[in-house]
Amino acid sequence: MNYSKVNNITGWVCFLIATITYVLTLEPSVSFWDCGEFIASALKMQVVHQPGAPLFLMLQRFFSIFAFGDVTKVAYWMNIGSALSSAATILFLFWTITALAKKTLVKAGEVLTNAQLISIMGAGAVGALAYAFSDSFWFSAVESEVYAQSSLFTAIVFWGILKWEAHADEPKADRWLLFIAYIMGLSIGIHLLNLLTIPAIAFIYYFKKTNKPTTSGIFKTLLVGILILGVIQYGIIQYLVSFGAYFDLFFVNTLGLGFGTGVLFFAILIIGAFVWAIRYSIKHQKKLLNLGLISTVLIIFGYASFAMIIIRAKADPNLNNSAPKDAFSFLSYLNREQYGDRPLLFGPNYNSERTGVSEGKTIWRKGADKYEVAGKKNDYEYADNTFLPRMYSDDQKHADFYKEWMHLDDSKKPNTVDNVGFLFSYQIGYMYMRYFGWNFVGRQNDEQGQGSGFEGTSLSGIKPIDAVWHGDQSHLPPSTVDNKAYNRFFFLPLIIGLLGAIWHFGRNQKDAGVVGLLFFFTGIAIVLYLNQKPLEPRERDYAYVGSFYAFSIWIGLGVLAIKEWLFKKLTPATGAVAATVIGLFAAPVIMAQQGWDDHDRSTKLVAHDIAYDYLQSCAPNAILFTYGDNDTYPLWYIQEVEKVRPDVRIVNLSLFDTDWYINGMKQKQNDSEPLPISMKESQFVQGERDVMPYDDYKIAGSVELKNIVDLLLSDNADDKVAMQDGTKSNFLPTKNFKLTINPQEVIGTGTVPAADANKIAPTMEWKFNKGYVTKGTLAMLDILAHNNWKRPIYFASTVPSEQYNGLDKYLYNEGLALRLLPLKADTATTDEREELLNTPVLYKNIMDKFKWGNIKTAKYLDPQSSDDTFIFTNILSSLTGSLIKEGKIEEAKKVADKYYEVMPDKFFGIRTVVVKYYMAENLYKLGETTRANDILMKSGDYIQKELTYLADISASKGSLSGTQNVQTGLYYLDRMIKTSKAMGQTKVSSQLERQFAGLESRFSGYFGQQQTP
Repeated sequence: MNYSKVNNITGWVCFLIATITYVLTLEPSVSFWDCGEFIASALKMQVVHQPGAPLFLMLQRFFSIFAFGDVTKVAYWMNIGSALSSAATILFLFWTITALAKKTLVKAGEVLTNAQLISIMGAGAVGALAYAFSDSFWFSAVESEVYAQSSLFTAIVFWGILKWEAHADEPKADRWLLFIAYIMGLSIGIHLLNLLTIPAIAFIYYFKKTNKPTTSGIFKTLLVGILILGVIQYGIIQYLVSFGAYFDLFFVNTLGLGFGTGVLFFAILIIGAFVWAIRYSIKHQKKLLNLGLISTVLIIFGYASFAMIIIRAKADPNLNNSAPKDAFSFLSYLNREQYGDRPLLFGPNYNSERTGVSEGKTIWRKGADKYEVAGKKNDYEYADNTFLPRMYSDDQKHADFYKEWMHLDDSKKPNTVDNVGFLFSYQIGYMYMRYFGWNFVGRQNDEQGQGSGFEGTSLSGIKPIDAVWHGDQSHLPPSTVDNKAYNRFFFLPLIIGLLGAIWHFGRNQKDAGVVGLLFFFTGIAIVLYLNQKPLEPRERDYAYVGSFYAFSIWIGLGVLAIKEWLFKKLTPATGAVAATVIGLFAAPVIMAQQGWDDHDRSTKLVAHDIAYDYLQSCAPNAILFTYGDNDTYPLWYIQEVEKVRPDVRIVNLSLFDTDWYINGMKQKQNDSEPLPISMKESQFVQGERDVMPYDDYKIAGSVELKNIVDLLLSDNADDKVAMQDGTKSNFLPTKNFKLTINPQEVIGTGTVPAADANKIAPTMEWKFNKGYVTKGTLAMLDILAHNNWKRPIYFASTVPSEQYNGLDKYLYNEGLALRLLPLKADTATTDEREELLNTPVLYKNIMDKFKWGNIKTAKYLDPQSSDDTFIFTNILSSLTGSLIKEGKIEEAKKVADKYYEVMPDKFFGIRTVVVKYYMAENLYKLGETTRANDILMKSGDYIQKELTYLADISASKGSLSGTQNVQTGLYYLDRMIKTSKAMGQTKVSSQLERQFAGLESRFSGYFGQQQTP
């Protein structure tokens, strides 16, 4: 049979299988995290967060065309774009595996047998489909994120170098190398992960061009590969732009020419230099030099997709992250300066003592007619530094984690051994190998792991490994058995991959070493480079999919190992078929069967609907303060793409401390007028009022907010304090603020109904809750001082309370947002009083406006979506309780019915028990005894099973596991007993008491004298 024809057909069959899989499990709309920003930006060609993904945006914009004007289908078609990119990755992976398998099995000049053909195709199908159904890759394949296209470009590049190798002795074979260079340049406009294939590519080139590799040659090739990687990463991506920026600085500030003239001159200079050098290489027959120069030019051509960033930034779109309109802001954008630095080879530990500040490079910003100094990039100096610092963050929660994980006391100064220990135990052992296990071993659940006890782990402790190995589920808790991400692969994909690796190294050390190098650089090397801090807001397994790609090559080659080692006595063709069947069932089939239900997002609309609900919680023309990714990006999507509530101005407080973002807020966006910010741009540009200290002047009473803002904006030297570096800064003299209220303004704008005029406070008084003021906080205070209640002001319910700036007692829940209302405050403190509800508005929003994301009927809810069941249940429970207090029993019953109509009966961890308990309390008050009893009985059973599991783990370890879950479970079980007794439900209370007594006896030893935690 024709090998090429069979290879192509089988590869396209794998592509088709992957495509059907991803389309069937596709999320029908926007997903959480960055997807909302990417979709909104791709549709309108806007600027996303640093360092940007312009080519990704342009390609996704193409897929949006297939929505044919239906804005509700834009996200779906962009998700299709990711699905097709992922399926194409599987196609190129298949061809990569078959190329490696054929090269190893069939010697030059030999005739390919049918048995070899079956073996090669079987290896390709098993490896490619195993990767298709791997957890991390599948997750990115069904949403509009950069990682699908990034994987595709990685696959194309690695396939391309194998094509070059196969044709290297033919004329014009180097065109494959030029193709690879251009693809790499393009990939920079998607994600930088593709560049990590360069060391592996260098070795393929070396082995092909060298008859007898030497040890010194191998080391030189490794250094050359790393050097090329560094030249592209720093020389082209960063320093090329940096040189252009400083040329522009010279031309503008020294020569007095216009902005951009220096960049233009530098571009002409670079083009001229390359033209001369390429002509020189041709004239003098410098083939290697010519290849390097043309490759560099093609990389730059591909990299030129970033021109879209500057072009669109100058158009001032609504989403214009960092506003990189000029040379220096664009350089800052590419360098990800917004995210700060991290030490890699040498630096401080979390408890290193600061001894001073070293002055770094000058920070430039664009002024009216020249570049101005915005400040200096200063770095702290430390008394003690260490080699390979892995425990470097001085954030208190990170420091506490380091000490707990590494068993360090407060006086211990970590040394290199401690840092390497953290690298291997946490960054590699826990945060990489755990992800590796998810993909090829199995996992207990989909809860994010943070390293304490059993929560969210799959490959740490005793029971979690048991969970993915044995079929017996009797000892496992419902959070595992009922979790659709409880996937048991029985280690089979891992075993086949290891067999493939051993076979590959035994038969072809060169190629196996290349795959191993690809595995290392796309896995462990990224761990070293990222130097990840603990307690990240989300798992980062997507960063390591390149190494899972490499391991899938070995899974495919495992078919050849099985054939060679297990089926020697069978006929070659029969053995090939048998090995292929075993490989298919041991890897892709079991991975698909186990993983389908926790990757099927086809019925989930949580991100879409919760974004809709956030905006619908707001009154017309509102200002909505958000904070995190998931209460911002989906809102950007639904407002920018589906045009839902374009009157609401979304203000992300995480970005509000930047001058470009404040500038954007001072402009009209959609149907939202500019925010009432009185600050002039010169008062908040980079380097001005970045952080202003608090200096207590012992001022009696509260100070009017407008006076505070005026003082912080004053340019009078007498209104500033001296800083340690000799400069002067505006400062905050008191934390006691007040805002005098004009009742006519409040009633006239509809903020408070006229019927509630007696509830309006004459002044709002509060205590500022921070020891400093940033420009973002100043901008918020500026809005409060000058808004005059014309625009409703809200905080998203997920905004951390410290971001309220002390306004807690004036914030009333109206859905998924808390509205600032000038009502007479409760005299109780925030911690003691109940949550404030604007009950009539909240009732209308929940009953008439809210959508519920198919939470009750969705086939699968990811951890973020299941967390939102907690938010929704809490809102429904709070509203029910408030209506009962107000004597509105019929309305309360309707809200309770809504709860049963839209919320799932399932438990999503111990936290679900908490909100269900409060709903049960309300149901008792409504006379819904049967429903309340049912909640308590199910909650008791759930707590018992969960805590019994934790007790077993604790007993085996000799220390308490899952402390917070144990304490929460016992506390609420005790409350359930008291509540059911108070309601006369003897049968319920008796069962709960038996459960409590059994659990208390299991845990009492861990809490000392405290028998009831």
